Amino acid sequence: MGVGMKKVLDWLDRFWYMVVIAGCIGLQALVFGIYGENSYITVQDNLDLFMAHFQVMNHWDGWFASQAVMPMLGGVSRDCLSSEWNLYNILFVFLPPFAAYMAGYFLKIGIGMTSFALLAKDIYREKFAAYRGIAWVMGLCYGILPLFPAYGIAFASIPLAVLILRKIYQKEGKWWYAALFAYPLLSYFSYFGFFLLAYLVCAILFCSIRDKKPCMRLVVALPVLAAGYVCFEYRLFGQMLFSDVETIRSSMVDTDLNLAGVLGQIGEAFLTPVFHAASDHRFFVLPLCLFVLLWRIADLVRQRRTAQIGKEALVWVLLLIGFNCVCNGLYYWGNFRRLFETLLPPLKGFQFNRTTFFNPFLWYAAGFLALKFLYDRGKLFWRRTANLLACVAVAVILVTPAVYNEFYWTCYHQAYRAVKHTEVNLLNYREYYSAGLMEQIKEDIGYDGEYCAGYGLNPAVLEYSGIATLDGYLGFYPQSYKEAFTELIRPAYDRVEEWRSYYGGWGARAYLYAGSGESIYNPYRNQPLSDLHLYLNGEQFRKMGGVWLFSRYELEDVEEQGFVLHGVYTEETSPYTIFLYRTF
Repeated sequence: MGVGMKKVLDWLDRFWYMVVIAGCIGLQALVFGIYGENSYITVQDNLDLFMAHFQVMNHWDGWFASQAVMPMLGGVSRDCLSSEWNLYNILFVFLPPFAAYMAGYFLKIGIGMTSFALLAKDIYREKFAAYRGIAWVMGLCYGILPLFPAYGIAFASIPLAVLILRKIYQKEGKWWYAALFAYPLLSYFSYFGFFLLAYLVCAILFCSIRDKKPCMRLVVALPVLAAGYVCFEYRLFGQMLFSDVETIRSSMVDTDLNLAGVLGQIGEAFLTPVFHAASDHRFFVLPLCLFVLLWRIADLVRQRRTAQIGKEALVWVLLLIGFNCVCNGLYYWGNFRRLFETLLPPLKGFQFNRTTFFNPFLWYAAGFLALKFLYDRGKLFWRRTANLLACVAVAVILVTPAVYNEFYWTCYHQAYRAVKHTEVNLLNYREYYSAGLMEQIKEDIGYDGEYCAGYGLNPAVLEYSGIATLDGYLGFYPQSYKEAFTELIRPAYDRVEEWRSYYGGWGARAYLYAGSGESIYNPYRNQPLSDLHLYLNGEQFRKMGGVWLFSRYELEDVEEQGFVLHGVYTEETSPYTIFLYRTF
């Protein structure tokens, strides 16, 4: 081997992880920088949900408002929407929406990667230098996972919560209590806070038994963390504890499974990514961890040290993953879920199967431990093998077509357009919202805050441009409005069993449904509809304050429901043709 090549390899042995991190983040920044709002951003539970909520609060001055009503779903309390005291949400207060979205995207990567590496450094102390590269790259893996965007920072910050609690336990300064109190600024109670508090109780019991004395430092940490969540999410706690308004949570129907179904849910959660928490572990990290675990067990059996198996960190991490998967299965066991709701009435409808949201962090912690095992073999060959495997883990995430992998979908669809010289059916961010077209319509009709609805046009598109809506998507609003909206959609609701089950049993997506049973709210360029009759209670529409109906379809017999066509609108950069109807 030449001197030059040896120097290159030596340099890569020392700084390979920096190259991987810079290359991965730089490549994503380049792609999103080039395409901007022409990027393909996931609509499902993302652009059709939180982005619309943020824009409603931006247009109607709702962020810091007290006792305000936001003009969506006919007018909902500001307290039903997200807290302003959340880092991700704050971005949308001060930045344009797409810039805020991208800032949150890269903040999630930075927070996940850095907190993961700092936690590893705190655990291994002086030995961390030997594992620095794989710690940072597995942290990068955790940071780039395509997790639920609105709570991506909350996902990414889980290692930071563990780090803060470790610092408190190790008596490394009282200011860590202040950091713990402020931690909910990064988190979200319903997804993570409740479980962090429950895990903290378990840690208190474990440490008190192990240390043979009460672990007062963590005992104090418990109310500090709880107080932080209450303060930063005061709107949520006010609604949960002090509001007497019955919400749609009371009428939501949960799935009840038999024993085989429960076991199936447990196995599925262990083997495959859970929606909103795509850990992308199935095809690489999972086999790697199981292979290394069996290798380690075989070593210990050969050395007659079987007692050591129970002390292996990898074993405990995998067991914790399994525990979270068991909780996921128990949620679908009706008798257990109802017992939980009886013991904790304020948490009726609470999805305690969200323990699985901690598994993405645990899978990549397990992946780090598997690579650490290779490092501990002591030879350069094994270290370089571990480094290569860490790079493969990054590549697997980047090229896996998961729901929220917007880097993959942007590359894929833009490449398809370039190669095929044709538009794809999926809409990009700019096309989906078509803000220019909406502003054109508002100007033409002299829009002044009248309530509207969309037909084949997601209400999020209207809300994004500051148009008040009778329809909308929200998982927490008054049951009385759901009943009124059911009357509005009664013709389609009674005609199609799927809508009775979907809206009646859940209710979060209050949309105007097609009487043909077809889905008409997909973010597609071409979305044909076989039955153009409007199955809607026009009298109820007017009673609820509705004035305008934005439709992607030229509807038939709308006069029967009390509507008249006002105009047809198009715009060069928009894929929509909007047929605007007005009540009479």
